[in-house]
Amino acid sequence: MSIWWSLHLRREAASVPLARRLLLGTMETAGVDPDISYDLSVALSEACANAVEHGGVGGRPDEDEAYRVTAYLDGDCCRIEVTDSGPGFPTATVSRPRPSLAEHGRGLCLIEELADHVRFRNRPGRGAVVTFDKVLKWRDDALLKVS
Repeated sequence: MSIWWSLHLRREAASVPLARRLLLGTMETAGVDPDISYDLSVALSEACANAVEHGGVGGRPDEDEAYRVTAYLDGDCCRIEVTDSGPGFPTATVSRPRPSLAEHGRGLCLIEELADHVRFRNRPGRGAVVTFDKVLKWRDDALLKVS
């Protein structure tokens, strides 16, 4: 069995915990190990916060602009994709995010640390996409446990 869902969210700060709670609830119901769920929820929060802050035309939050979160739990893997309509990532970020000592800019590196596979890509004229995967571990009482 697999589960997937997609959200179309306004680019406002309140959307970030909404996406995180939905992911955590889905994984708890399915029986995913809490440590894996937590890692993925932090990575999702970082990707959503990035979309809220930078994901619109001109990089400024606007209630009329939106971003999309899609999550797939299939077999022993979870894949999450966050898509925005902003200017995209700088070329250096797409090839490899660099850790920063600045107040901003550490979220993409955190996503890389928490997920097993991460991809940052631009859709020319249509925004940026962050996709990340993680192999799932299951609780003993899991509903969707892969045998």
